[in-house]
Amino acid sequence: MVFPERFSNLPDYAFPRLRKLLDVHPAGGEVIHMTIGEPQHPMPDFIGPILAESLAEFGKYPPNEGTPELLAAIGCWLHRRYGVRIDAAEQAMALNGTREGLFNALLALCPEKKGGKRPVVLMPNPFYQVYAVAALTIGAEPVYVPATADNGFLPDFGLLPSDILERTAVAYLCSPSNPQGAVASRDYWAGLLRLAEKHDFRIFADECYSEIWRTAPPPGVLEVAQETGADAERVLTFHSLSKRSNLPGLRSGFVAGGPGSIARIRQLRAYAGAPLPLPIQRVSERVWADEAHVEANRALYQEKYAAADEILEGVPGYEGPEGGFFLWLPVEDGEAAALKLWRETGVRVLPGGYLSREVEGFNPGQGYIRVAMVAPLEDMRRGLSRLRDCLYN
Repeated sequence: MVFPERFSNLPDYAFPRLRKLLDVHPAGGEVIHMTIGEPQHPMPDFIGPILAESLAEFGKYPPNEGTPELLAAIGCWLHRRYGVRIDAAEQAMALNGTREGLFNALLALCPEKKGGKRPVVLMPNPFYQVYAVAALTIGAEPVYVPATADNGFLPDFGLLPSDILERTAVAYLCSPSNPQGAVASRDYWAGLLRLAEKHDFRIFADECYSEIWRTAPPPGVLEVAQETGADAERVLTFHSLSKRSNLPGLRSGFVAGGPGSIARIRQLRAYAGAPLPLPIQRVSERVWADEAHVEANRALYQEKYAAADEILEGVPGYEGPEGGFFLWLPVEDGEAAALKLWRETGVRVLPGGYLSREVEGFNPGQGYIRVAMVAPLEDMRRGLSRLRDCLYN
């Protein structure tokens, strides 16, 4: 039996890999899960009634691109949040969460050749792992660009050699970033847009953490593209209700961008995609239209930022994130730290090296652990206190 070579060098996905590391050892205390970014705050209380009212629509095939009502709600949210007006009927599409869109958009839009050569897909290192698998699936070359403390945890794509940039078809960027919580400024987005124009590539902006922030709303790629007059086809943005609205199991998000790009994504999805069930689309329409629950959710994360700052004050290299709900904590060795923490305290965290790749002998995640601040506040405080005492005292 022959298997494809393109996935032969993939490491185990982060969480099966973590289970292999930890689960052969007993927990050293009450288990506190701080690994996966699965929001635990209350979901909006109006979800149940809307779902109940829509149950009969499970008996219908849903529209591939999203109902007109859902697309309109997405368009209105983009205008409220970013001041951007789009023709949502032509420039947006509902998704089964952003992971589906981040994968399938590359299949739909990355050319087979760039300048007659194998195309390149740029991504930060560390990164959300779907970026690399999407690149490998289409035969593109993934190029992992370090996002480290030295560059504010945002990759400097402009430092890449010109031959790489000339072959670049797509650059992925997550802001606020996973895992470090760094926020791309307006100047950063504008610089990336100029680079994309110069070398003729697209930007895939993974902005699913955009509504969880510490001091100010993160600027979005669409608003900066509008301000700078960038070509609408050069940018796609991906958003989700998982983090914004504590609905990871709803699997509901969207992609928005130039009409030509969206048309190609819709065409591919009509053949191979899985449109959102109509009751889920009805719920999503209402959730995108409501901001009160988002503000309440953000207030809970503000409490968690403050708790992390208090408990981890004085930890060498600690920087509280500007956005998102992960802590990116420096350690000598991520795997060793995660194992020690588990065996001695029962706190479960993720080695940073599981989210990154080694390039020229350097893995930028190796000396970190990622800690998800999604547990209830008191559980999180206990977990961080144990972590501090175990790893930093």
